[in-house]
Amino acid sequence: MEGRSIAALAREHDVSRGAIRTAVADLLPDHTAVDQDTPDPELPVTLDMPGKVADFLRAAELEPTERAALDQGVTVRRGQGYTLRISAIPAVHRQLLDRCQPLDNTAAIPAQRKARREYANRVSNLDQ
Repeated sequence: MEGRSIAALAREHDVSRGAIRTAVADLLPDHTAVDQDTPDPELPVTLDMPGKVADFLRAAELEPTERAALDQGVTVRRGQGYTLRISAIPAVHRQLLDRCQPLDNTAAIPAQRKARREYANRVSNLDQ
């Protein structure tokens, strides 16, 4: 365990950082967790964004980090459509999801609403 971060151990054992801290406190009462109060930097996550969402976002006003994530995405053909494979930190995926909120209203085409829901499900799974 020496030299390994709490976040790395939590990911490796599929448990929360709090569970690792508790285990360390129980097993090694004299040891203090180094990064207890310091949030871990977010690591990039790769998600597939439906093409209808990507098309909408390409025409939208985006922050530079959002635009860069979109521009660096890799197009993957899916039947008649495509998905855009985007690697970005979870915060950028959440920002992009917020930007495509208009696709969730009744004025949007049903396929666009469905595409946004699919992306929303993928982004929400990041928090689990």
